[in-house]
Amino acid sequence: MVPPSYKLIQGSVKDLSSITIKMVRNSPQEPLWNELVRSYHYLGHSKMPGAQIKYLAFCAQVPIGGVSFRAASRNLMPRDCFIGWSQEQKEEFLTRLANNNRFVIFPWVKVKNLASHLLSRIIARLPRDWYALYEQELLLLEAFVDPRYFNGTVYKASNWIHLGETVGYTPKGSKYVYHGHQKEVFVLPLRRGFRNIIGCQQRPFKRLSLRKKMKERGELIMMLRDVGWDPAVISTLSLAPDEVKVLVDRLVQFVDCFKDCFNNSAQIHHTLAYLKGLSSDLPSKSLEPIAITILGVQRVRALQHFFTGSNWDPKLLLKKSREKIGPKLYSPNGMVTLDSSENPKKGKESAGVGRQYCGNTGKIDNCQSGVYLGYANEQGYGLLDCQLFIPEHWFSKEYERRRRRTDFPVDLEFQTKEEIALSLLNTVEQEKGFEAKWVGMDSFFGRSSSFRDATGEAYYYFADIPQNTRVWLEQPEMVIPPYKGRGPRPKHPKPQTEPVKIADIASNPTMPWEKITIGEGAKGPIVSEVLCRRVVESRDNAPGPEVWLVIRKNGIGKTKYAFCNAPADISKEELIRASSMRWSIEQLFQEGKQHLGMDDYEVRSYPAWHRHMALVILLMHFLFEVRLEFMGKKTTLPSPLPNNSL
Repeated sequence: MVPPSYKLIQGSVKDLSSITIKMVRNSPQEPLWNELVRSYHYLGHSKMPGAQIKYLAFCAQVPIGGVSFRAASRNLMPRDCFIGWSQEQKEEFLTRLANNNRFVIFPWVKVKNLASHLLSRIIARLPRDWYALYEQELLLLEAFVDPRYFNGTVYKASNWIHLGETVGYTPKGSKYVYHGHQKEVFVLPLRRGFRNIIGCQQRPFKRLSLRKKMKERGELIMMLRDVGWDPAVISTLSLAPDEVKVLVDRLVQFVDCFKDCFNNSAQIHHTLAYLKGLSSDLPSKSLEPIAITILGVQRVRALQHFFTGSNWDPKLLLKKSREKIGPKLYSPNGMVTLDSSENPKKGKESAGVGRQYCGNTGKIDNCQSGVYLGYANEQGYGLLDCQLFIPEHWFSKEYERRRRRTDFPVDLEFQTKEEIALSLLNTVEQEKGFEAKWVGMDSFFGRSSSFRDATGEAYYYFADIPQNTRVWLEQPEMVIPPYKGRGPRPKHPKPQTEPVKIADIASNPTMPWEKITIGEGAKGPIVSEVLCRRVVESRDNAPGPEVWLVIRKNGIGKTKYAFCNAPADISKEELIRASSMRWSIEQLFQEGKQHLGMDDYEVRSYPAWHRHMALVILLMHFLFEVRLEFMGKKTTLPSPLPNNSL
């Protein structure tokens, strides 16, 4: 976009009137350079520490390009091998190298070969200007080109030397953080015989060949086969011995479908190793035992870095996985399920940890809590997305250090669990891959009438509620209370009768309970008692909407209560079917924590939590696809466990 104050400049370099180049470092025009480069360079611009120099090119007082050089990268394998210096020599001579870190032709300029022209003119004067600023004679220049956006034509045309690729790290403070985007490295010697000045000789730089990469992949697959599967996982798949033998190959094929979600083959290998570790027979499925068993002791830190330092996006991975599994799981009568799940944690440094209700321990405890979104129908069920809940006090100034140490996104703001749940639901709705008739939720969300109302606009909700919830069995008569002689006269009608607790309804022997079979267990049919009836919800001691109250008792005396906003003429069979889909997300938590390492993670950062959970969900999707493949292309909801049948 051309700013209104600048006209479009077109033609060739020869057509332009005089082009002037100004060194603007420490000049009144430096703020103009900062603003233009910040606005029009694809990386933007922020404060550059250390040695630096900036140039602006003008044509008839109109800025046409910006270029800068700064201190060279401290560690750059292709360059270091090209130079051939020792560590001691690098310490002495690194200040005599400069990095071309910004180069941009502004968008109101369309002039062929202008970039090469400006670069050659700037390089001709750069050594003199650099020496005037820092009293250092430059020996060599370096530049990085991101192949996702550019092909390095300007540097190639200017006789820069292409050395290969970076390994994908960037400095962050005193450490190097893996970002995964490998860049092409170009260098330009400014002094002939510069190695004689340093006292070194060029040494070869070995890049990993395709054959070597294929060999590493084959070795990894062999190591995956050497680790056994969790017997409970295999039993749910009902696989024959010959089918178990090909399961690793199926896993490799499955992960290959998500190559675009990762930046290099190493990340794909780590994904394979971690998924196999989560579904293995290891007694502990945390990061370190998985790395030691499958990759070897020397790769523990690499796998840790895969979660804490690399830059692959777990949201993109889950989006792609939803796209893949959606056609196989979607049903117009399906249910989106919402629930929270907690993991007890020791200490105070893990992202979002704090004293809050913990479902695992059934009390207020030190834990992390996540909000999860799932999907269920007659075909099966699976988790679709999740987000870590961060208590509000984590956003205070006192927690600033912890937020930095756990790599909080800079734009992260406090959200209630209800807001997170609605955001996850909205994301899936926009993708249109899991349209549903129902939304199911646990009692945390179900106790909120405003949350039920919000979801009830698009779905029939089936919401668990606490046993002390109050209702009227019939619409109460509303009258204005009589005046008692004091104060203002009553104006608003109130119910003539008091609402009753739903627990009292469940204990009333006159209620018409029905026995139903909800599935087949290991010892035969699983039977529950169910009561379905219309009631009037009590909101602030006043009649609310008329809803279905569904109460279920299992064989061990456990009782669950739920509200449902389905119409009055819906069949009881459909209500019972909805209640069966509702508990699927609890079954997923149980399977995930008992057999898939869902709560075995040993990471503290905010991104690492989401990466771990994304891979657990991805593994669930893989196992679902295996069930479809090896069980006649159709699977049904597994029978609920006795303690989880409601």
